[in-house]
Amino acid sequence: MSEESKKLQTVRGMRDILPEEHEYFTLVKKAVRHRCRQAGFKRITTPTLEYADVFERGVGDATDIVEKEMYTFESRSAKRMSMKPEGTAGIVRAYIEHGMSSWSQPVQFYYIEPHFRYDRPQKGRYRQFHQFGFEVIGARDFSIDAQIINLSYKILKDLGIVDRFELQVNTIGTPECRKSYEDALQNYFFGKERSLCEDCQRRAEKNPLRILDCKQEDCQILASMAPKFDDYLDDESREYYQNVLAFLTELGVPYVENKKLVRGLDYYSDTVFEFWDKTQGAQNAIGGGGRYDGLCELLGGQATPAVGVAFGVERVIAHMQEVNVEPPKKDKVHVYVACLGDFAKKKAVKILSDLHDAGIHALGAMGKASMRSQLKNADKFDVDWTIILGEIEVKENIAIIRNMERGAQETISLDDVVENIISKIDKKEIDRYEVGE
Repeated sequence: MSEESKKLQTVRGMRDILPEEHEYFTLVKKAVRHRCRQAGFKRITTPTLEYADVFERGVGDATDIVEKEMYTFESRSAKRMSMKPEGTAGIVRAYIEHGMSSWSQPVQFYYIEPHFRYDRPQKGRYRQFHQFGFEVIGARDFSIDAQIINLSYKILKDLGIVDRFELQVNTIGTPECRKSYEDALQNYFFGKERSLCEDCQRRAEKNPLRILDCKQEDCQILASMAPKFDDYLDDESREYYQNVLAFLTELGVPYVENKKLVRGLDYYSDTVFEFWDKTQGAQNAIGGGGRYDGLCELLGGQATPAVGVAFGVERVIAHMQEVNVEPPKKDKVHVYVACLGDFAKKKAVKILSDLHDAGIHALGAMGKASMRSQLKNADKFDVDWTIILGEIEVKENIAIIRNMERGAQETISLDDVVENIISKIDKKEIDRYEVGE
């Protein structure tokens, strides 16, 4: 088969999002936007392409994301570029580049964006995927950590899936605590590398914390006997963590303390948390985050405290579908305008425009099909009403309105068509919109 005759299709791991699923995407976006606006967050969008250094320095060059999952290539100007695999590093780069430390602090952002990772495609995992998340940069306060978690909890509740998840919370302390613990882990795993999977053999030297959340059984057995992070926490870290838990209790957010929970990315410190599927645990975590007070400095800025969270939109939608959450059918077409002849089509196009301005979803006046074919097409669009116009009707200044469910028809003046249709549509379905709303 020649290259020209091959059937074109999506790249492996990528996919088309068709209109029916976009109804879920719209619902998720509205829930995120609504809650974030209430809490004073502003939306930000960073470029899909960044210099590779943004992620290699920020995410960490010993992480799976950088080592195996990033789409990195050399541009025509010989610069190393990466398609962003996550949102936080790019947002912090923007914070530094645009001098946001001079803004009122803290700066609060939310985002809803596509990301890219070369991961093995499987159910709910794609190489182009979407995340929503929020970041608070410029303040170190345990109440902010709790508020970020509470905001996440409310969004999952709004979407009807919060009961499917269990919030796991832990602390990995200050960078100094983390360094001491990583040294202890390296000593523990020294000489045991043969019992680790191939990935964890590399992690043992560069990023031993990642071994603790490896899913391989042999690695889990070894990790269960490793030194415990709790033994390396200082008093400041313990007090900070206890305050976060106290605020979660005050907010009424249920949680489970998980001493094994870590975040493998280099920029995390103190509070870490994830929302785990109650039936599959960490295997199907829907989102997570934590405090990353060291990231600004890693990317060349001043030391700046920050905390954030990210959720996988596709995974959120999959859970919504499993519990039969039905998004609003905002795209339903109410009216089809069928016409015969160019003279009638001119009137039909004007009626369509007036219906749209009145908030009615309507289509038609397309092509030169017979009236019978147009009525069949109206059935396919599942409209409630069809307006029928022919040369005779236009000359007599009338239109026929057909109830598509009952087949009943009525004849009215062309001047009254729009008002007549408005009276037939449920007021809740009328879609009036003004720019600036």
